[in-house]
Amino acid sequence: MFQRPKYLQQLINFKDTDFIKVITGVRRSGKSVLLMLYKEYLLSQKIAEDHIIYMNFESFEYQTITNEAKLREKLMELMPKDQEKIYFLFDEIQVVDGWQRVINGLRVSFASDIVVTGSNAKMLSGELATLLSGRYIEILIYPLSFREFLTAKGIDENSRQVDRMYLEYEKYGAFPSVVIADEGIKDTILSGIFDTIVLNDVALRAGVKDATVLRTLISFLADNVGQLVNTNKIVNTLKNEGVDTSIHTVSRYLELLENAYLFYRVKQYDIRGREYLRTNGKYFIADSGLRRNTIGRKDGNYSNRLENLVYIELLRRGYTVDVGRIDTKEIDFVARKLDETIYLQVAYELPNNTHETDNLLNIKDNYRKMVITGRYQDVEQVDGIPIIYIVDWLLEDEA
Repeated sequence: MFQRPKYLQQLINFKDTDFIKVITGVRRSGKSVLLMLYKEYLLSQKIAEDHIIYMNFESFEYQTITNEAKLREKLMELMPKDQEKIYFLFDEIQVVDGWQRVINGLRVSFASDIVVTGSNAKMLSGELATLLSGRYIEILIYPLSFREFLTAKGIDENSRQVDRMYLEYEKYGAFPSVVIADEGIKDTILSGIFDTIVLNDVALRAGVKDATVLRTLISFLADNVGQLVNTNKIVNTLKNEGVDTSIHTVSRYLELLENAYLFYRVKQYDIRGREYLRTNGKYFIADSGLRRNTIGRKDGNYSNRLENLVYIELLRRGYTVDVGRIDTKEIDFVARKLDETIYLQVAYELPNNTHETDNLLNIKDNYRKMVITGRYQDVEQVDGIPIIYIVDWLLEDEA
């Protein structure tokens, strides 16, 4: 198993607390592996194996457990009879109807440490939020960072191979199973991941009978990452392509895609007025390899692809991210974390003018500003704004 120490440490930090740990993220990003890594850690801490109850609800052994009554019955079979603490590890628990009440019952009735995983954001709303308000923490896991990618490949960060490895990282993405696969089967694996997300986590769960609109919508979003769009524009574009749909349907499907962590919607933020704008937003896809696979492995659109990669990395580093606007100028990203704010412009290569840095210089506060480029530039700054090559930025310890 590939080690994910950053995520594992978050679990360890909340071990033996009252908080239920909820690991979420797009399918195949490493949630199940993280759960197994936590189990290995518990065993290394001399926790008795019969006091660690691990259940994967997509496995053959437990796939018949589909409701809370069956889950309670099975748990009563598995639980030890003594009063020692029990460690419950539940993988893809959202397939069990009423699982929230069972989890809350375990928390109330037993000395327990509980970790659950799921591939849908809705598991954190509704009944779970009501029953466990303030009693759970979310650990959102992403495909591999570039540093993790290099580690998985056995490449030193100072190696001359790093730039070439970045091209592979950007092309095929960073799902662990894709990273370690031979190049000849990477696209096949990506197709399988995409189908699993779309069919299982979106269409099947929501009862989507005709997937034509859904697939066309996904292709549109993937081909337009980093572009300002709204629901009306999407509907009109789909209709122009011969796909008849409605604003209601597209809005519902957009919500489903976000809940499955396949796409992220980013709102526009008026920097001067300090308020969110009820206008267009941008959509970014969870993994660059999925984007390429979705649109038919086309090249081009380099700047928006780079923007997508930067956005996901900012999320991975724990930032809340918006698209900025100051007067009529766009700031690609406004990234916030605690008391820190960073303004970022993203450009595949620097233009001959100073457009990118001029936009940043219009912001009169003292927060950090930077331009990230997709190609190495023989210049460190323009008008005091740092110019950072994407590979160097990805390997920084901090954004």
